[in-house]
Amino acid sequence: MGLQVNDANFSAEVLSATEPVLVDFWAEWCPPCKAMDPILDDLSVELAGKVKIVKLDVETNPGIVTQYNVRAMPTLIVFKGGEPVDMKIGAGQSRVQLIKWLDSHAA
Repeated sequence: MGLQVNDANFSAEVLSATEPVLVDFWAEWCPPCKAMDPILDDLSVELAGKVKIVKLDVETNPGIVTQYNVRAMPTLIVFKGGEPVDMKIGAGQSRVQLIKWLDSHAA
């Protein structure tokens, strides 16, 4: 299921990372989130070393959810150098679209 981040380790795992980090804001009760899981799991292996992919449960980490104004699930935010640089909302992206999007941030 990929690396889980939370309020306690978000700074170390996401904000301090040297590579771009994709944070998947998800919820247990969200069917589109579950549909994205296998794609993101595959990409975390395929893009290892270029982009780090982590998951954040919105139910148990309200501080981060509020800080980044996440209102819909799933929300995917790319962080570079500790700052959010791009966002996609919803599960409408194909695997190919996600690879192109993440590659553009890894370049």
